[in-house]
Amino acid sequence: MTDIARPPLPPFTADTAAQKVRAAEDGWNSRDPQRVSLAYTADSRWRNRSEFVTGRAEIVDFLTRKWAKEHEYRLIKELWCTSGNRIAVRFAYEWHDDAGQWFRAYGNENWEFDDNGLMARRHASINDLAISESERLFRWPQGRRPDDHPGLSDLGL
Repeated sequence: MTDIARPPLPPFTADTAAQKVRAAEDGWNSRDPQRVSLAYTADSRWRNRSEFVTGRAEIVDFLTRKWAKEHEYRLIKELWCTSGNRIAVRFAYEWHDDAGQWFRAYGNENWEFDDNGLMARRHASINDLAISESERLFRWPQGRRPDDHPGLSDLGL
């Protein structure tokens, strides 16, 4: 099976990289592991915290486990820089556990894309900070972040 191209394609400009980052944010905010997995190559390799994932089936398994644990997940990504077929991103997301404890996770990702615009490599470093419900900043309805909602820099994150 040949993967369908997922524009924008590399080499990225600042504008096309920002489009790619927003598309990734939108996908992850869908919390649909199968949909998200299609943005990655069939043999994509990840390092996510201390976990190593290879291929779409493992991506689906990973995301299914993640979103079963991280309730009311809401994510904002922001372009840090880009060059050629690589993009660096910073992000934050909020979620709560089964006990109702809220967290804000802060992280950085390095992405590498193939010629079809599919992500072949993803390296993520993430730290969680326990927050109170009143400290939450990501309060839009579950799903895609509204276009008029502030981004990370606007929120001072």
